[in-house]
Amino acid sequence: MSSVPERSEVDEEYKWDLESLYADDEEWESDFETAEGLVGDLAAYEGRATEDAATLLATLETYEELMRTVADVSAYARMRKDEDTTRDEYQALAARTESLSADASSAGSFLEPELQGLEWADVEAMMDEEPDLAEYEHYFDDVLRMKEHTRSAEVEELMAELSEVTGAPGEVYNMLANADMAFPTVDDPDGEPQPITLNNFTTLQKNPDREFRRRVYEAFYDEWETVRNAVGAAYKNSVKTDVKTARARNYDTAREAALDGPNVPVEVYDTLVDTVRENLGALHRHADLKREAVTAGTDDDELRMWDLYVPLVREESPDVEYDQAREYVVDAVAPLGEDYQSRVAEGLESRWVDVYETENKQSGAYSGGTYDSQPYILMNYQDDVSSMYTLAHELGHSLHSEYTSESQPYIYSSYEIFVAEVASTVNETLLTHHLLETVEDERLRRHVLNEYLERFRSTLFRQTMFAEFEHRTHRMVEEGDPLTADRLDDLYAELKGDYYATAELDDRIAREWMRIPHFYRAFYVYQYATGISAAVALVDGILDEGEPAARSYREFLRSGSRKYPLELLRDAGVDMASADPVESAIDTYGDYLDEFEQLS
Repeated sequence: MSSVPERSEVDEEYKWDLESLYADDEEWESDFETAEGLVGDLAAYEGRATEDAATLLATLETYEELMRTVADVSAYARMRKDEDTTRDEYQALAARTESLSADASSAGSFLEPELQGLEWADVEAMMDEEPDLAEYEHYFDDVLRMKEHTRSAEVEELMAELSEVTGAPGEVYNMLANADMAFPTVDDPDGEPQPITLNNFTTLQKNPDREFRRRVYEAFYDEWETVRNAVGAAYKNSVKTDVKTARARNYDTAREAALDGPNVPVEVYDTLVDTVRENLGALHRHADLKREAVTAGTDDDELRMWDLYVPLVREESPDVEYDQAREYVVDAVAPLGEDYQSRVAEGLESRWVDVYETENKQSGAYSGGTYDSQPYILMNYQDDVSSMYTLAHELGHSLHSEYTSESQPYIYSSYEIFVAEVASTVNETLLTHHLLETVEDERLRRHVLNEYLERFRSTLFRQTMFAEFEHRTHRMVEEGDPLTADRLDDLYAELKGDYYATAELDDRIAREWMRIPHFYRAFYVYQYATGISAAVALVDGILDEGEPAARSYREFLRSGSRKYPLELLRDAGVDMASADPVESAIDTYGDYLDEFEQLS
């Protein structure tokens, strides 16, 4: 029987080093109290932040000191909670930081409205008077750009105070999925009981035994059916929050509001969806190859929903233990230059990564940390090719953060997700090139090629399908249509039928929307699809041109949010306002399908 270990059973070298952020909870408490004091210090500038250049600079410096401290205490509390989502003391710390974050946002809510009371000529005069303000020029431009969508100081303060409440649907969903739900146990092909978890579901769906996959699939989604009303209510209220917040800020739609923050035109979103829709034939071809692989020698010649994660290769994937994965990833990023490669190697030796799944640990993976800390990566490593790719992905985020923190002032350190997903997927793409060029084990090579095809499928096509789902659910609410669990099932089933037109759908797959946590961060997932499109183009340039292109890429990583995302990518050589990168990525997907057919 497979079991999930307790955290105490894992060696320290495979746990992240949170003590480098705070030595203990008492040190955290001291910083928390400092932040509480800074809330009052910042609030004291309300009504006079722009009275002269010196006061504006002092206000901005106080704001940054507060937000940096809040970020540190929040990151520590979140990561401690994520180590074991059932520990009450860290749930309490996380709840306190949520309140503190809301208080900090409320205290600073006057700043942008007061800045928006200025004209650009006033800002220029202040920058001339106080040279240190020149560093904020892009920030000032961004704030003034949002003038028509910023409310009065009183309304902004109220909205900031409500942030703790408006995030409740996602918090309820997270606790339901990660702490309260108990998924069933299914007998594996050897008759041994196999527990299903959020973390291992996809891995179990890759098992070569088709009947076992079916039982896992049915048991997993039947468990989600027992909470459909709770999840439906959580998601409905999350969408309503998005819509009402957008209207409060004078946007026509929630999508427009979400994309306007990073200054991405909605046409980029539509171009992505339209281009992918026009090229679904490539996905259908992949599905047909998968059908041939899973139905050979069986009486059932349909591709079922429990077959979608099965590798195209029939032999079992070789294990890739974590230490081997680290070596592969470090070698793979060599084209990005010695500095980048050495940073990756040193980070992996410095306990950036919390590696293995443990009892009640937060599911999934992410790269975290703050402007003042080392990067931190949460994983649930499963000793497989997919986990190796996840490690490469999250390290891309971590190196982006490290380069940005070193090169930019705090105000530009929070780069947009639109460019973040480029940095992570560049690493995945380089890993594929490296392994296909250097690994002699034909079985591993086939599984690497399959993994990258699966990443293309799930990143470019699946995330675009999710993007369509989000757009349509928000539009339903905006048009006054009820958003019930049944209607969510119907909409999701319709989209799944379009994207997987050559597969056999069943009733359970309509519930898949219930298990997607990213839906509680609306209009986020489309950036995975734009990210892989831009990443493929960048890697092509790096491998063709060598160090000059690698240097430009590292400059991109150092830029943070000093420019708007589309501008940063144009500087790096990719125009995401056009369909070209998406079409090129789909062509690459087709090339890899060709290569797989030649290997098989």
